[in-house]
Amino acid sequence: MHWADVTAQKLLQQGDSHVLATAITPSGPIHVGNMREVLTTDAVTRAVVDAGGEAELIYIGDTFDPLRKVYPFLPDSYEEHVGRPLSEISCPCGGHDSYAQHFLQPFLTSLEELGIKPTVYLAHELYGQGRYNEAIHTALDHADDIRQILNSIAGRDLPEGWMPFTVRCPACGRLAGEVTTHDWPHISYQCASCDDTGNVNAKDGSIGKLPWRVDWPARWQMFDVTFEAFGKDHAAAGGSWDTGQAIVRDVFRHAPPMPLVYEFIHLKGKGAMHGSTGTAIAAEDMLQLTPPEVLRFLLMKTEPSRHIDFDAGYGLLDLVDEYDRYERAYYDMEDVELKEGERIYELSQPSGTPPDDMPVQVPYRHLVTVAQIADSFEGMLAILRRNNEIDKLSSHGREKLRERWDRVRYWLDNYAPEAVQFEVQRSLPDVELSENQQRFLTTLSHKMDDMAWDAEVIHQAVYDAAEHHGLSAGKAFQALYLVLLGQKKGPRAGYFIHSLGREFMLQRLHEAA
Repeated sequence: MHWADVTAQKLLQQGDSHVLATAITPSGPIHVGNMREVLTTDAVTRAVVDAGGEAELIYIGDTFDPLRKVYPFLPDSYEEHVGRPLSEISCPCGGHDSYAQHFLQPFLTSLEELGIKPTVYLAHELYGQGRYNEAIHTALDHADDIRQILNSIAGRDLPEGWMPFTVRCPACGRLAGEVTTHDWPHISYQCASCDDTGNVNAKDGSIGKLPWRVDWPARWQMFDVTFEAFGKDHAAAGGSWDTGQAIVRDVFRHAPPMPLVYEFIHLKGKGAMHGSTGTAIAAEDMLQLTPPEVLRFLLMKTEPSRHIDFDAGYGLLDLVDEYDRYERAYYDMEDVELKEGERIYELSQPSGTPPDDMPVQVPYRHLVTVAQIADSFEGMLAILRRNNEIDKLSSHGREKLRERWDRVRYWLDNYAPEAVQFEVQRSLPDVELSENQQRFLTTLSHKMDDMAWDAEVIHQAVYDAAEHHGLSAGKAFQALYLVLLGQKKGPRAGYFIHSLGREFMLQRLHEAA
């Protein structure tokens, strides 16, 4: 069974109806590493429904968290906002209601593209609406119990009188108000940032927030969460999962959800993704690199307990090729057995249901070549038709090819290794050729004038013409790339020349020879 179905079966043994939660703080670009949490939870949600259960996926945006520091992608002017809730800080680009929305909106758009449809809650709204009031009251009344849990399990050294609540200082706007006394709903505070003192009414909403290790279990009780996936950092001994279990049981009197711990996604050569350091690819950026079903596939085929090394260079081409192989196997177009292949393919579809007929496939590596020859999507289609790689296209097939064209172009402009990049020269470049190379090009043009226009035939013709003149294959291909691209290397010659077309090739070879 697929890992999502195994997890769903365990959940259904506990009951027929479930709430599966995920939460991410929009303090910076929400990256592919973060998406592992959401996609993992979405897969289990789908598996519960497929098995006959009821499941609701919820996403809580931690928009009331404070800005921890001025991250590398922020101007120095944001120093004045450190400590203030993300929902109350100005948008970096000026186009959104807040700092939180600046990073949250592209993420939510990405979820929609991936076919993920959670019920969305924003923490600053939950606090503002008073949804946390009961949890705040309970936490303050059980402050000693929470302090003992954090000290004994997490190894903290919290002093007597410590309170599990931080007031949003009315004077400076920072979440830095330390509770001095409380008589519900009245709370006295002293701000650790500006020294302001005063009193607030907890029932007013948005007057402060619970610390993360208390906020998390409070949500489990508030939304009756039965499942949550989280990174291995939270699962470390003494981490927030260990303290959360104890707090939700002993303080909020509620059972903890079923956990699923996932490993991190590593960016090749840079380590685990972290949005705050810039070592990451934003989710919306990833969806400009590859179709949504391929991003889903990356996570559906890998058990959450295994880390993923993501390579945005050559590795991306391998990933799409692998997805295409699963797709062909699903539609019985390739005689290969893939472990849990059908289920992986099904869970990779944003719509949740694979199309009746296999979508048109053009290998990504071919598109990388064609996209650098054609100057438009229509030009690409013309080349593919000339190469007999596509025939009539349905509207769905055209849409899927358009998706791949757009993403290949983005990859070429932003992530492609230099070795795969080239530009067909529209006129003969100023290059130096030996006499033997010129004779080779003359012979090759004669061969191409009347031979079958087929990639393999073309490739063999290059070898034959080179051998005829005692020219090494390396020097022969170098001559071709020089007159076509103005550089010594290029894509696989047979397919490349075939895509350029006989007329273009004959004219260029005549000019060069």
